[in-house]
Amino acid sequence: MPIPPGDPAVGRSLLRDDVYRRLRDAIVDGTFVPGEQLKDGDLAEWLGVSRTPVREALLRLGGSGLVVALPGRSTRVSTIDPEAVRDARDVIAAMHELAVRQTTGRLGADDLDRMREANRRFAEAVTAGDLAAALDADEAMHGIPIAALGNHAVTAVLDQFDPLVRRAERLRFSTAGHTSVELHTQLIEKIAAGDAQGAGRVAFDIWHTLRIEDGQSTSTG
Repeated sequence: MPIPPGDPAVGRSLLRDDVYRRLRDAIVDGTFVPGEQLKDGDLAEWLGVSRTPVREALLRLGGSGLVVALPGRSTRVSTIDPEAVRDARDVIAAMHELAVRQTTGRLGADDLDRMREANRRFAEAVTAGDLAAALDADEAMHGIPIAALGNHAVTAVLDQFDPLVRRAERLRFSTAGHTSVELHTQLIEKIAAGDAQGAGRVAFDIWHTLRIEDGQSTSTG
């Protein structure tokens, strides 16, 4: 397994969650590619930690479907499984629909302004073909209702399944994200108008702009 060059810029006293997030992000952003073997010793050296938190992180990543562990043999980054991604997408869509329905009327003007600003950044990134910036802005916008909801069960579900969908988006990204820009705008305005049912439907529809077929997925943002 080739270790990424450079300093990972983390301290030696990483918590378990920090190790998990670093490895999760490295898989999602393509630093570690599908099929690549992950050796806990090499990963521990890269992050400057013992093998224990690395092994724990790999177990969590297995639960999210990002790695596949073969007992007594090796742990590898999983390949994209269209059915698994579709299932994860549907769960994520339902969670965001729930969050939007329940927080419409509770989100303040500042929250809506932050959602509009995130959508502006998303639109600019899509136009520029900047995948990383687009996904960051998209996550920031959708995260505002989730944070306002404050439902730890919803957060736990999203933490488990969102990385699988984000990885599919990155690997099969299309710059045809303008549809999502428009849907984001509709979502924000329906929330602002207090239309919880309409906002919930739009939130659900946004996640289904990620169309996944066997052998490929097409993201519109």
